[in-house]
Order: sequence, then C-alpha cells, then structure tokens
Amino acid sequence: MGYLKEKLKGFHLDPPKVLALGFASLIFIGGLLLNLPIAAKTGESVGFINALFTSASAVCVTGLVVVNTSEFWSLFGQIVIIILIQMGGLGFMTMTTIGALLIGKKITLKERLVIKEQLNQETMSGLVKLTKYVVLSTFAIEGIGAIFLSTRFIPIYGTVKGIWFSVFHAISAFCNAGFDLTGDSIVPFVGDFTINMTISALIILGGLGFSVYIDITRNRSFKKLSLHSKLVLSITGTLLLAGMVIFFLIEYNNPLTLKHLSMGEKLIASFFQSVVPRTAGFYSVNLTGLYDTTVFLTIILMFIGASPGSTGGGIKTTTFGTLMLTTIAVIKGEKDVVAFKKRIGYDVINRSLAIVTVGIILIIAVSFVLTVTEPANFLDVLFETTSAFATVGSSRALTPNLTNFGKIVILLTMYAGRVGPLTMAYVFSRKSRHGNFRYSEGNIMVG
Repeated sequence: MGYLKEKLKGFHLDPPKVLALGFASLIFIGGLLLNLPIAAKTGESVGFINALFTSASAVCVTGLVVVNTSEFWSLFGQIVIIILIQMGGLGFMTMTTIGALLIGKKITLKERLVIKEQLNQETMSGLVKLTKYVVLSTFAIEGIGAIFLSTRFIPIYGTVKGIWFSVFHAISAFCNAGFDLTGDSIVPFVGDFTINMTISALIILGGLGFSVYIDITRNRSFKKLSLHSKLVLSITGTLLLAGMVIFFLIEYNNPLTLKHLSMGEKLIASFFQSVVPRTAGFYSVNLTGLYDTTVFLTIILMFIGASPGSTGGGIKTTTFGTLMLTTIAVIKGEKDVVAFKKRIGYDVINRSLAIVTVGIILIIAVSFVLTVTEPANFLDVLFETTSAFATVGSSRALTPNLTNFGKIVILLTMYAGRVGPLTMAYVFSRKSRHGNFRYSEGNIMVG
C-alpha cells in the first residue's frame, strides 16, 4: 500500500494530459447520461456506443449525429447535449475555474498552466481575468443571438418551444457545434435572413478566438491590432468571401441546391454554406446534392477551420496563413516571412508545418480505414473524416449508417481533432532536448 502511495505521489500530469483526460472524462459522463432510457423519447436506451458517440460529438463541438436530435432525444437528452456543447465549447477547465471562483477557491499554479494551454495563451499573466471575460462574453453573445432568433422561432413554434429553440441554436452556433432541433438543420429556413445571418454571425464570432475580441476592444483600429488578430481577421474575411463566390457560381444551376431559389435566397444560402464549414455543422441546402467540386471546396474549408483559442477546430486560420506566407516567401526568394510589416518566427513556421502534416496524415489514415469498413464512396468518407477531425459536424448522410467500428473510429477522430491541436501546440513549442549543440548540416535534394 505504501509503495502504491509513493507511486501516486510521484505521478505527474502536464497540462496537455490534464486537458486530454478532462475531455475524455466529460465524454464518458455524457455518454452514461445519454444512455439512460429517460434521455430518449421512446423510453428505450439508444445503446452505449451511440450515446458515447453523441456525447463525444457534443463535447468536441462537432455535430455529427447517429440519430436525429429533434426526433429521438427527450427534453432531458437535449438538455444534456446542450450542456455538453457549452462545456466543450468553453473548455472544461474554464467551467471548472469559474466554479472554483464562485465558491471562493484559490486557483493554483498548476490549474493556471492548464488554463493557459486551453486558451492558447503565451503567458500566465491575467489568466483568471481572461477566463471571466471568456465566460461573460460567451453568455452575452449567446444571449443576444438567442434574442434575435426568438423573433423568428417564437412566432413559428410558440413561446416556450420558441425560446428553447432560440437558446439551443444560439449556444450550438456560437460553440460551432451544429446540433439542431428543427430536424433538418436550417433547410426549412434557407431564405430567412434573420435566422441565417444570426447563426452565421454566432459561428463567425465563436470561431475568431477570445484573444481577438480583447485586442479589438483595446485597440479599435485595424492598424493597432496585433499580428495575430490581423491575420485572423484578414484570412477569415478572405475565406468567407471566396467560399461564398465559388459556392454561388458552382451551385447556381444545381437543381438539388440553388437552382429553384430566388436570387436573394441563393446569396444567403451561398454565404451560409461558406460560413458553416468553418467548423459548424449546420446546413441550409441538401449536402448530398452538392456537385463534387463543391464537396471538395467544403473539405478544404473544413480542414482550415476556425482560429486559435476559439470554439472551433481545424488546423486554424493562422496556421494556414503562415504556410501560405512561407510558400510565397520561398517562391520570391526572400529570407524572412513577413506579414503586415512583422516577421514571423521560424518556430511558428515549424509548428504550423507539423500541425498540418499531422492533420493530413490522420485524415488519410482514418479515410483509408473507413473505405475498407464502411459501404460508402471515397469522397463521402473523406468528407466525413475531415468533418470529424475539424470538429465541423457536416455529413453527406454517412454518420447514421456507420458500423459500430466506424463510429468508434470517427469518435476517436473527433476527440483527436478537439484535443490534438492543444497537445501538439504544447509539444512542438518545447525546447529541443539536444542542449547547446547542433549537428552538422547535410544536403538533401527536394522538389
């Protein structure tokens, strides 16, 4: 017994491990709750694999579902799902910190280290204050979003149901989750300006990152913003505009998507479908009816994802931007990689390259496995895998038809996509173990 105590005393978990175990624990608890008969409208358990999959999708703010959220889950089940989404979006450590502050508990150094990793911050200065800001701004934005949505949902569904729908979709959108209670996402409201623009705004705000909010609040001029904020805003704006234009042009005459809509509805749908691949699994048109070109475009947008320190996933906009700027610099023969008159460090470039490489390898490996085990074409499998890795939640009707093995594989992919970038950022930022010496340089021919 004494030996075991000594071993446990020496057992140490660094911040990434704490985050990984925390998310895993939250997924498991959510799975147990959703597996209860009371969670289903029929009073029959959905089965532990399906419950665990749904819990993972909610905690990882993905949105992939094996059963229709509106038709299958009872009010208890829906409440469990939205709580898991909120905790997954904010991060379990953020919620734990707020709980500790409410009961007057002091935040320890170890807890601050975990918060630092979770919020993707460079220093530990002002972390508790930042955590409070994150929670308050989240609730404020979700509240405002719910009010806008209620102006449309209450007249349609009545007061009580309309308010519940408004709150649920506001949280789901801001946390970039994509769960819906309409039964067919936003398809019934494809031309509704208020609903589409409100959900789009929530998704974009949720995907920018809390550090960008703070920067904009302090420096209300684009010129005064940090390099990080400038890159996030410029890349986000470019991807949204480019995605909208390309989607509009390709799908304009597609009878299964945009052809029968008015010009205004086509523009709204195109913008919405450019926003949602940024890690939110809503949709306003039939995804199975998209042209292959548009499907591939969506896969690219999903892989890039949202921005660091946000509720979204993917490799992140700044990672993508860093690699694009590096490529341009190499083509031009420039020694330094520069953006907005600021030089980007080689450590950032190396981390970006590593994150993209690991992401691509994971998606290829998972897609390879699923093409063997699942009865689906490769493009749908690649779409599903990228959606899971980037915690998007969009699916071309493949999720409900997955085998149990396929569900477990996608579940693990969602988990890796939610936790992986945090862990990789920590691992890749650690100092080299080679000490103060360097190996002699060797030459390799590439290209």
